[in-house]
Amino acid sequence: MLIPGQQAEHLHVIIKGSIEVRDGGTLNAVLGPKDAFDSRALVHGAAGEDFIAAEETLCYLIPRAVVLGLIARNAGFAAFFYSEVSAKLDAFARAHRQEGMESVLRSRVREASRGPAIVVPGDATLAEAAARMQDASINAAYVREDGRTGVVTGMNLAKAVLLQQLPLDTPVRQVCHFDVIAVDAEDFIFEALLLMTRHDKRRVAVRTAGEFTGFLEDIHILGLVAGNSQLIPGRIDRARTVADLAGPAQDIQGQVERLHRQGVKVEQIAEITSDLNRRLFVKLFDLLAPPAIRAQGCLMIMGSEGRGEQTVRTDQDNGLLLDGPVPAAELAQFREAFSDALAGFGFPPCPGNVMVRNPLWSQPLDGLLRQLRHWIMDRTPEATLNLAIFFDAVAVTGRTGLLAEAKLALGEMMRGERALIARFANLVESFETPGLGVLSTLMEKVGVAADAIDIKKAGIFPIVHGMRAMAMDRGIMATSTAGRIEALVGAGAFSASFGQELLSALRVFMEYRLRAQLEAVRRGVLEMEALVLPGSLSPTDRDILRDALRIVRQFRETLRTRYNLAAFG
Repeated sequence: MLIPGQQAEHLHVIIKGSIEVRDGGTLNAVLGPKDAFDSRALVHGAAGEDFIAAEETLCYLIPRAVVLGLIARNAGFAAFFYSEVSAKLDAFARAHRQEGMESVLRSRVREASRGPAIVVPGDATLAEAAARMQDASINAAYVREDGRTGVVTGMNLAKAVLLQQLPLDTPVRQVCHFDVIAVDAEDFIFEALLLMTRHDKRRVAVRTAGEFTGFLEDIHILGLVAGNSQLIPGRIDRARTVADLAGPAQDIQGQVERLHRQGVKVEQIAEITSDLNRRLFVKLFDLLAPPAIRAQGCLMIMGSEGRGEQTVRTDQDNGLLLDGPVPAAELAQFREAFSDALAGFGFPPCPGNVMVRNPLWSQPLDGLLRQLRHWIMDRTPEATLNLAIFFDAVAVTGRTGLLAEAKLALGEMMRGERALIARFANLVESFETPGLGVLSTLMEKVGVAADAIDIKKAGIFPIVHGMRAMAMDRGIMATSTAGRIEALVGAGAFSASFGQELLSALRVFMEYRLRAQLEAVRRGVLEMEALVLPGSLSPTDRDILRDALRIVRQFRETLRTRYNLAAFG
């Protein structure tokens, strides 16, 4: 048994049996085979928790000097012996990123963004071919002539006109080439790169089921490395119809998996994805909103989209503020069209109906202000949750000052409402934050089986909502959780070191949830998008998750003390 304050001379690695990890009377975790303890005691001098054998247990004992020697020689190994979960997470991310380029080369051609396949007849003129390519915003087209398929590029057309001085009515067959270099959509990217290098080409044709379906260019391969984030905005901007947005909407979602596979940090994935989703929403608003709504309206997004923490899309959280009345028929039509279009792009309807379609979230400013006052006076859990949802709102286009005015008014309404803030903070008690290995009695409270953790309820929600409550209490208008943590540290709400630990724990949960989401999408079991199975994790992953859950439990205790949450029963 190791107890707090006791010097540790060995790192214990469990061979068989189990060890209870206790903090006073609280059981934080149960360790099993391949788990190790107590690394912090080795590095920092003394045990920080009780480690008690729950049954007959065998352990390897690695001498302290051996462990310290490994720490000195290997930075990645050392990171997992720091007390800060942020250091462990950073080391984990660096190791994952080393696999990035290899994963790009193993990607399929179909995963890379590529232009549409435009086909022109051989007797089309140079001017007609150029116009078709310009309309499609591409730099190459297929040419059909006597059963053959050739390719003409923008450079071919430019040379024909400028250098050869051919007239614009020259048939395009005269300047195209029929020695088409092609790859199949199911080929690997490295095979396409080999062809490009061997034939000195910047692009190759792509076939799908025997038909030419587009071109793969070197910039598209670069897009796989950068997640297509530099290519998608152009496709969104060039969209002329709602149907034109379907492709880039799918590309946004597809790039999440590519970026994750390449080892990009989860917070960077969320930042890129949120920015592209906002561009998509703005363009959709421009395409669908009639002039009166464009002139009077402010489109807002909420939830993880509003906080900039969305990765794999879950459901819609959006609304519309109006500066004044608009024609009722136009508003009704826009509400339905906007929500239906997003559903068609893969954004499921919100179970709580927090959508433009819902008049409650789509109304004039004065109506919303009355609604906010009603929620404050109501003080029911539903009203409190609606206030939380609105507090995360961000304006993305239109009369953005309307949302700023509404949030300023909300701050004034909440001033001095200590009882309401405490009730608001009490939402963190909706779900338990378990320790690993002690799930059987706790998991019923987060609605899952004993061998799984709902990472959203157990980890993400307590941090996100706790920060939301503290920000509301202090009148902090930052929307992202990271921004709220920074502002609260600056205001002296807690130490900078604890703020960093909370942010790192949030990123751990976001990373593990993203893995669960991608696996759920792959298997077609979306109801499991937030479930993490501790038994399927590596010992290192369990160690990081255990530390992150410990930090959440500390934060919850802070909230309980600060807002006297015990008074709510």
